[in-house]
Amino acid sequence: QVQFVESGGGLVQAGGSLRLSCAASGSTFSVRAIGWYRQAPGKQRELVAFISRSGTTNYRDSVKGRFTISRDNAKNTVYLQMNSLQPEDTAVYYCNSKFGWSNTVPPPYDLDSWGTGTLVTVSS
Repeated sequence: QVQFVESGGGLVQAGGSLRLSCAASGSTFSVRAIGWYRQAPGKQRELVAFISRSGTTNYRDSVKGRFTISRDNAKNTVYLQMNSLQPEDTAVYYCNSKFGWSNTVPPPYDLDSWGTGTLVTVSS
């Protein structure tokens, strides 16, 4: 079982940057793909980016070129560097994974346990 604690959110003006961190407990972190998800007010939770066990990354189209996901297995931590933030990026951001998934991550509806997330608010 791996549990995640997200941090690094805050209030930023459009065009600004934030770096989110996701600290994980548990011994299976390094063999999992890890995803960053977000949920905006009144909207469904969506996958933003993920990084595989081997370090391959994947992004949703709306954040390509602006967000960068990375991982430090020695620290059991995944990061999300967010640049050129826009008001539509406003959401609570979560990280999550599922044991046995090393190359990709499940869709949000296939994950049962979530952390508290970290709120990102982008003002126009």
